[in-house]
Amino acid sequence: MISTRWLGRMDYKEALAMQESLVQERCRVMDDPSFKSDASDILLLLEHEPVYTMGRTPDRSSLRDPVQLPHPVVSINRGGQATYHGPGQLVGYPILDLKKYGCDLHRYLRAMEEILIETLLETGVSAQRREGLTGVWVGMRKIASIGVGVRRWVTMHGFALNVCGDLSPFGHITPCGITNIEMTSIELETGRETGVMEIASQIAERFPARLDELLRIG
Repeated sequence: MISTRWLGRMDYKEALAMQESLVQERCRVMDDPSFKSDASDILLLLEHEPVYTMGRTPDRSSLRDPVQLPHPVVSINRGGQATYHGPGQLVGYPILDLKKYGCDLHRYLRAMEEILIETLLETGVSAQRREGLTGVWVGMRKIASIGVGVRRWVTMHGFALNVCGDLSPFGHITPCGITNIEMTSIELETGRETGVMEIASQIAERFPARLDELLRIG
């Protein structure tokens, strides 16, 4: 079973180091069965201090003019182009062993989308996928981004769901490399004040069993 951990607001590099450590521990257990470890599948839930992240691609045009960006940029080993993380956005980092689920990355991405769509529906937001694009949308407005990294089929990185707060930092980049994109949030769509902790609680309750159900083989 997947456990969950709420980390509060955290600097991006600190959270990245935590993910790296958890992934390395999982890989060490694979290499040395005698190595004693309590490492298991876990979902880290948190907010970030303002930061832009850039995926593993030589095309960095989605950053537009990096010198003029209002927040720092961190290059990481997920797929995809530039995105923004900051207060008011719920970030989820599942550290999972995908070998238990058939090593199917496409299925994993679709499962995360489905869980976010179900959670949004619970808040009164009718969201959906868009053909050929990873993430979750409300009409043509993007409300959640997904980007993952995999090392020996152990996952890191994950999803970012806009709950509330200032979305203007997205305007300094081309989010996920998609031109003319409009970002939205739960609060904008519902017109109600919504806190990150409220949505984090819903995700923590739904994610473990629902992901297992969606990815289970046979």
